[in-house]
Amino acid sequence: MLYLICFLISMVPIVELRGAIPFGIANDLNVFWLFPICIIGNMLPVPLIYFFARKVLLWGQDKKFIGKFFTWCLKKGEKGGEKLNKNGGKGPFIALMLFVGIPIPGTGAWTGTLAASFLNMGFKKSVIAVICGVLIAGIIMGAGTYAVKMGMGGIFSLMANS
Repeated sequence: MLYLICFLISMVPIVELRGAIPFGIANDLNVFWLFPICIIGNMLPVPLIYFFARKVLLWGQDKKFIGKFFTWCLKKGEKGGEKLNKNGGKGPFIALMLFVGIPIPGTGAWTGTLAASFLNMGFKKSVIAVICGVLIAGIIMGAGTYAVKMGMGGIFSLMANS
């Protein structure tokens, strides 16, 4: 059941695998199952985002209840695309991979894929760059979570032995 929760968390925008992996590690899930499950969950929405998100956001930006949020999403995607263009130079693939791989909110697979669609980077190239970035983010989040968990365990065991 916890693996399913991690899978679903990985699909949520902004949180993505950056939240799912720490959740799974905190719940002592097997990392060899956790990582592939979270990566698949994080990558599953990518084709839909690439082909349809921009169209849906453009359609909804002037709607009464959803317009502000859709406009914010469009601006976020455009801003991400501009960053990739500016910082990418001749290497938008590397720029997209690093953009997705930096584990901070707003730089995940959702925003990266939306930015790639704004740049018309090409589906195959975008997916490969995004999956490489997701792998990097997963490794960083996994290592960081284990470091914190081991550090906290060490602190608590010292306090218990005092």
